[in-house]
Amino acid sequence: MNRIRSLALLGAATLTAGGLTALTAGPAQAADVNVARNGGFESGLADWSCSNGSGASVSSPVHTGAGALKATPAGSDNARCSQTVTVKPNSTYTLSAQVQGSYVYLGATGTGTQDVSTWTPGTGGGWQKLSTTFTTGPATTRVTVHTHGWYGQPAYFADEFSVFGPDGGGPTDPGPGLPGAPSGAAVSGQSQSGLTLSWNAVAGAAGYHVYQDGVRVQTVTGATRAAVTGLAAGTSYSFQVSAYNAAGEGPKSAPVTGTTTGGGGPNPNPSVPRHALTGYWQNFDNGATVQRLSDVSAQYDIIAVSFADATATPGAIAFHLDSAGLGGYTVAQFKADVAAKKAAGKSVVLSIGGEKGTISVNDSASAANLADSAWALMQEYGFSGIDIDLENGLNPTYMTQALRALSAKAGPSLVLTMAPQTIDMQSTQGGYFKTALAVKDILTVVNMQYYNSGAMNGCDGKVYSQGSVDFLTALACIQLEGGLDPSQVGIGVPASPSGAGSGYVSPTVVNNALDCLARGTNCGSFKPSKTYPSLRGAMTWSTNWDAKVGGAWSNAVGPKVHGLP
Repeated sequence: MNRIRSLALLGAATLTAGGLTALTAGPAQAADVNVARNGGFESGLADWSCSNGSGASVSSPVHTGAGALKATPAGSDNARCSQTVTVKPNSTYTLSAQVQGSYVYLGATGTGTQDVSTWTPGTGGGWQKLSTTFTTGPATTRVTVHTHGWYGQPAYFADEFSVFGPDGGGPTDPGPGLPGAPSGAAVSGQSQSGLTLSWNAVAGAAGYHVYQDGVRVQTVTGATRAAVTGLAAGTSYSFQVSAYNAAGEGPKSAPVTGTTTGGGGPNPNPSVPRHALTGYWQNFDNGATVQRLSDVSAQYDIIAVSFADATATPGAIAFHLDSAGLGGYTVAQFKADVAAKKAAGKSVVLSIGGEKGTISVNDSASAANLADSAWALMQEYGFSGIDIDLENGLNPTYMTQALRALSAKAGPSLVLTMAPQTIDMQSTQGGYFKTALAVKDILTVVNMQYYNSGAMNGCDGKVYSQGSVDFLTALACIQLEGGLDPSQVGIGVPASPSGAGSGYVSPTVVNNALDCLARGTNCGSFKPSKTYPSLRGAMTWSTNWDAKVGGAWSNAVGPKVHGLP
């Protein structure tokens, strides 16, 4: 049964028994201004000073406009570019910039309180917004703001550098006016628990606020669509959108109503067990045992079909079964095997990426294409969800949009897994880690690849080499203490020495690491300060390489995973 939710009230008014009563406006507050100068580098390096001549104004790549900063670190120089801005004492300022490259820093010194700095370890080839805030001291009128890279690293780029806050009386970049109301609001992508809202772009907008029944529920940057999830089935909701920029929030759009689908039928996907074993199934022959899905050991709870194919449409994926390479395995047989695995309580997901994956999601259109095409493949083949295994970086903003849009279509039974490289999960500021945290409410498990890595930092700040129990436990600790739930952390290793270039460990080492993290036993020199009994489990590349060694990996690690507390 449908029920209409309350519509949002428009304007500055309140509802009384007699109707709408206008609210009295308080005293106007001066809008914040951008106290930085030439933050878009449209005037070359005017107002900027770069160490040792490390900076230059370039016309490509740029985020907006015709110019951007390119600064190149050297062995003993981090390519620091700075300017001094005029500020107001006892005031808070927001410092931000669009950056691209490895190890890009943004900060402020001489604040009179606490100097600040933020950084990104890499942007995966695209632009990423860095932002931080600082508060000035009671006598502070000038602050130095800066950006820099890291010693010996490649050149970095910066654009749209801004310092927004109260006018300090010095020269400023001209501030924008309030943006207008978005037009063209529409609802699509209905499911039992979600709706997709889209609208037209507004000139001068830095982002958009989404209102559901009068309550702000999302803020969107870099896109003109939003997936609203967690809704009740068979229910109508009212939505509005407003645009904002540094001058403030503009008026809301006209209300638009969307209704979730009814239903209440059985969950189309089996639930993932508390402790799960994940294995990648190869849709190709590379010397490992050729398998059909029906051949995959029953020890595996999640089977990741490897891999989806890129298409000519940015972000969109397809799947082509290698029937010839798999000994005449037909699409009909494959679909039947997917259904049989699901009937046995297993989850079969489609993996996107891999070592040679070329799928890129860098804007709202490609995000929508990924969600739409993934959902179509889930419906066609019966996949329970998708696995993100992009090994050439990802854009956390748009990948998050894509995954939330897919979740809105698939509902709560979606199985969402990830297999980042070790370097991708060293810092919560990395794109992969940011994405995992941004979709934590719909994320099943992150099975980081503890191989092809060399040496990496553990959560205790010490460096560990791959191939040991300490490498597995100390690096897992970064994810466990960095915001992921233990049930979302798994240990990914090769099934045999042939499964990876380096990093193979025996099943005994994997089992010791599982015991150490879940029970506090069988640890090496590193022992976590607490245990994580709800740890999800382990993953391997691949079920085929496991079969090549007679199932030695799954037969040893599977019972250990399933026997965790």
